[in-house]
Amino acid sequence: MNILSISSDRKLFEPGSAVRSRTLEYGHLVDELHIIVFAKRSLGFRDESFPPNIFLYPTNAHTRWGYIPHAIIEARKLKRHGVHIDVVTAQDPFEAGLAGLFIARIFGAKLHLQVHTDFMSPYFAKESFVNRVRVMLARLLLLHADAVRVVSERIKKSVHSIVRPSTLITVLPIFVEPIPPYDVLSGAMLKKKYPQFDFHIVMASRLSREKNIPLALEAMKEVVAEHPKTGLVIVGSGPEEEHLKKLVKKFNLEKNVVFEGWQEGLDPYCHAADAFLLTSNYEGYGMVVVEALAAGCPVVMADVGVAGEVVRNGENGLVVPVGDRDALVRAITRVVTGGVKFKVEPPELPTKEEYLAAYRASWRDALR
Repeated sequence: MNILSISSDRKLFEPGSAVRSRTLEYGHLVDELHIIVFAKRSLGFRDESFPPNIFLYPTNAHTRWGYIPHAIIEARKLKRHGVHIDVVTAQDPFEAGLAGLFIARIFGAKLHLQVHTDFMSPYFAKESFVNRVRVMLARLLLLHADAVRVVSERIKKSVHSIVRPSTLITVLPIFVEPIPPYDVLSGAMLKKKYPQFDFHIVMASRLSREKNIPLALEAMKEVVAEHPKTGLVIVGSGPEEEHLKKLVKKFNLEKNVVFEGWQEGLDPYCHAADAFLLTSNYEGYGMVVVEALAAGCPVVMADVGVAGEVVRNGENGLVVPVGDRDALVRAITRVVTGGVKFKVEPPELPTKEEYLAAYRASWRDALR
């Protein structure tokens, strides 16, 4: 089986990156793996190969508007050089998916679409005009998919009525590496780092609009009014960082909110936290939530991603409606005051071997 993947993850060209390491493992699943990566010429990427069967091709477009035509040009080159492709897999049902549709037709191949984002959430379309266009595009492209891989049951339900009845939908979450056992030393060090807090809440995400971190800050303003030694540690970086810091100052939360910046690993934070918080408007999966539970940390989260599927309200966490500040304040207060008791156990996760076998099977679904 020969696979051609359409991706926008430039870390594929970064030696030692996690995505590059995963790709090397995917190469063992197929005869040939060709990957066209959306990238601008200014990044200076070049074609690469990992013998014997993995090949990377950057689009090297002048602007992002050139990604799709350059991907098609690259595919035509491969076709002229005698490359045979059985399945074209696109990493999203938007721009990559559109390129994938054209390229699948060039090779006479099957189309496999991956859906990592809950684009059917009303909050996704509200976020921007581009997202509204993406929703329409995804609806169209899913009608042409021979197989679909989604990362959660929530997304499967949302796209089930869009695809053709014969199209197989596979739920295959993002692979989560096993979390090391509780490290007393790292937990104690972090508690020592923030001695001003009696209760430690951790958030970890890209600091971007869809994560709705301002909602968390609004809730914290209410919580600390009654419980002033409650602290929020925000791990991550992104375009909203300066705006969030201004809100912290506006809400007089400088003593209660700490920005840690981007960190290589979350294990010490999850082990040390008393609760993990996620306030996103939408999520495809929510890997950080799974990592928190695997470390034994209860979760307070909006009803997105794996809420209800992995995080069960009242059992290993609390789930609140998206964007509901009052409900979020009540949930955080219950956790801070010990008004709810959780039984947090590591979720059942596939081994790497099981995950890779399922990944290969999802490609084969397109060839039925």
